[in-house]
Amino acid sequence: MTSRTRPVRRRAAVTLGGALALAVAGCSGATPAAPPVTSATPAPSTSSAGPTTSPSPVPSVTATPSCVEQTEGSLTEDQRIGQLLMVGFDTNASLTSLDDEIVRDHVGNVIYLGGWYGADKVTRTSEHLQGLVSKAATGGVGLLVAADQEGGEVHQLRGEGFTRPPTAREQAQMSPAALTKAATGWARELKAAGVNVNLAPVTDTVPADLGRANEPIGKYGRQYGSDPATVEKASEAFIIGMLEGGVEATVKHFPGLGRIRNNTDFSATGITDATTSATDPYLQPFRAGVEAGAGLVMVGSARYTKLDPGVPAMFSTPIVTDLLRGDLGYDGVVITDDVNAKAVAATPPAERAVAVVEAGGDIVLTGDASVAPRMAAALAKRAAADPAFRAQVDASVTRVLTLKDRMGLLPCSRGPQD
Repeated sequence: MTSRTRPVRRRAAVTLGGALALAVAGCSGATPAAPPVTSATPAPSTSSAGPTTSPSPVPSVTATPSCVEQTEGSLTEDQRIGQLLMVGFDTNASLTSLDDEIVRDHVGNVIYLGGWYGADKVTRTSEHLQGLVSKAATGGVGLLVAADQEGGEVHQLRGEGFTRPPTAREQAQMSPAALTKAATGWARELKAAGVNVNLAPVTDTVPADLGRANEPIGKYGRQYGSDPATVEKASEAFIIGMLEGGVEATVKHFPGLGRIRNNTDFSATGITDATTSATDPYLQPFRAGVEAGAGLVMVGSARYTKLDPGVPAMFSTPIVTDLLRGDLGYDGVVITDDVNAKAVAATPPAERAVAVVEAGGDIVLTGDASVAPRMAAALAKRAAADPAFRAQVDASVTRVLTLKDRMGLLPCSRGPQD
């Protein structure tokens, strides 16, 4: 795969009616308009003595449903809900361990966890998973198959067939062109193994005076740098490379984990950021990542005093809807960090899924696949009882299918340009 046009994240500016009007106007462009009536061009006579003619009928214009609309309309309720879930596939599990989740429970997305060794194993597993896609299981919609392939200590796919990317700090020392070229190569390895989403790059900025005391990012050297400009430049180059290689990139962990001390995966305390605000310069790498064409934004489970006190980011409407979708103008897929994190353990699993969608999120990522049926049932129950929540589910399904259409995963998709 060579270059692919990077989408520009903008809200739709033309309504359906407006689009139809533009289409009609566009058709008339081939025939010059009649000249305006002037004193030198007498107006046609309206005398009753002249012949009368009936006005020509105006042809009706029927909008052809898009591929996304066609697909969404063909899905059952369970299949629609399944598009909003991503479940973990552990490297030690059997090849068929997620068959029921996909075929019976209609889960639409998978993430590889636990450290997978060898491209052959990953390829066989990816082929098996996509082979489960059917009209009955997922409505014919292909799966997002994701992995964390950042570099340094965080690379879930290892061994023969996979290059180990250097640490983020080492990547940041490369020129943007060199990093994009390298990331393109890493992406092609992922794509060849059936992985179509990389949950990277990390766009968190860790201040220099915190450094390794920042457990989720700084401790492992996952940050590109301690200033937003460095993070922006390197992460953007990484994203472009992923897209060039045919893999969707993900900016994470919005609105930033760089200023907390404890790891949200393992702690419910020490995870509050009292500094980040809606105008914080640390948000700029996320904005740049969106503009570079990242297909997903991952929202974390830390808490932000100046944004929505006491509420985990993934459950926060002010953070997801107002800040990310509103202020940053992001209209794409929002995915969560693992909802099994200690930071959100006080909320029952089924309620976590509802809270994510209610906040404006789309895909609920759970490393524990066994809770997926409860999450799906809770989403369906709330949607049936609450029209406003139903509208949010509809919007989320549309966003997920729009991304999958871009990736060529819908039955009617043309797929990415090669």
